[in-house]
Amino acid sequence: MMAVGILASLLGWNLTHQTPPPKVGAPAPAFSLPRLTGSGDLSLSSFRGKTVVLNFFASWCAPCKREAPDLESVWRRYRSDGLVVLGVDSGDTRGAARSFLNAHGVTYPIVFDPGQKLALGPYALPGLPVTYVINPAGRIVGERLLGPVSDSGYRQLFSRELKAALKA
Repeated sequence: MMAVGILASLLGWNLTHQTPPPKVGAPAPAFSLPRLTGSGDLSLSSFRGKTVVLNFFASWCAPCKREAPDLESVWRRYRSDGLVVLGVDSGDTRGAARSFLNAHGVTYPIVFDPGQKLALGPYALPGLPVTYVINPAGRIVGERLLGPVSDSGYRQLFSRELKAALKA
């Protein structure tokens, strides 16, 4: 009985003390993670002065597969305007993540978060995919998108946030 009480207390504490996700207008939580392809780390701060589309995904995520071509299209269309699409592969193996990139023709930069420390820590993701738009000053523009940016329910919101960030 005492063990059940302790477990219930821990569960209650975890539910009430979770890290909240970043808020609109707040600075995007900083990070530096290993590149999925190539060597070295890549930090979010290295893109200061550019608009960043920060997309959390995994190879096993069906909605992530649907949105990958649209994110690649956004990258190709707007990179000359100072936009970077930065993918964060979360909770995968390197091999599975690389297979995903090859299968979907992804060429934008990807970092690797195998233990989901970034995804579940400062970004407090409820699932995948999740996308943030970050303005050149490093601040979150609009609400996080909790689903594929390619789906009709998110496409207009993503487009609005992207345009707002590119004008900043």
